[in-house]
Amino acid sequence: MDAAALLIAATLSAGTILALAALGLLINEKAGIVNLGAEGLMLCAAIAGFAAVVHTGNSWLGFAAGMAAGAALSAVFGLLVIWMNTNQYATGLALSLFGAGFSAFVGIGYVQEKLPEQAQLRLPFLADIPFVGIALFRQHPLVYAGMAIAAGLIWFLYRTRAGLVLRSVGESPESAHALGYPVRRIRLAAVVAGGALCGLAGAYVSVVYTPLWVEGMIAGRGWIALALTTFATWRPARVLLGAYLFGGVTMLQFQLQSAGVDIPIQFLSMLPYLATIAVLVLISRNPLWIRVNMPSSIGKPFYPGS
Repeated sequence: MDAAALLIAATLSAGTILALAALGLLINEKAGIVNLGAEGLMLCAAIAGFAAVVHTGNSWLGFAAGMAAGAALSAVFGLLVIWMNTNQYATGLALSLFGAGFSAFVGIGYVQEKLPEQAQLRLPFLADIPFVGIALFRQHPLVYAGMAIAAGLIWFLYRTRAGLVLRSVGESPESAHALGYPVRRIRLAAVVAGGALCGLAGAYVSVVYTPLWVEGMIAGRGWIALALTTFATWRPARVLLGAYLFGGVTMLQFQLQSAGVDIPIQFLSMLPYLATIAVLVLISRNPLWIRVNMPSSIGKPFYPGS
């Protein structure tokens, strides 16, 4: 019973990384921008957050540093693809490669550093409930923040005028421009906000999830988050559920190892990526479903003068 509760708790923690990053990428894509640089963003944010905590001892300053790093790099990406009209896919890949190399270079001096001990977090009274308390109420605040962000994004996108404008920019930037909306500035704001969430996810990895710095520690989660937006057909609630699904698959490999299941460790390590490929293959069997939900102008440049 306790093993199942611990698996659920670990699933929520692992899924939070993917949820935060994927929700950030969803904001980008709702505005019509595809950012393939999530992996690099998260790596730079991870070292920024880790370094901030090493020097200040404050985890929340680490999260702020990670968000700032993600937002800053995303702003550069946005300027390149929105104002200079560089190819979104090539620029995103370049950002991912840059982030991997830059974080490795900056992180050389932090490989042996250790973060201060953090107190175990638990919600009073609720954490003592058998099974449920272990599974749900002993999480880091960012786990609950991820759920709140998903709920807030649903409200913003589908219940506010600003959310309607953002979606209209992703559907038809020409129409939004004709109505007088500053399409480029709206897209840049979406890119920066999405980058900040990716940065928060990266900082969560190095400050809370695995509190250390190792080169390449994001380990493909940025790419899984990117696939997750398609898997969720650009719906925040589905993103959250999908993130927990992939988080559960990731944790399952460790559960099977600890249970002594005689399966090669290399196969178990492949499980999250195999699940990603399988889901994308299943979704691609119904292209109409994707087209109905996908923002119409996603990945397409916008020229105000045309």
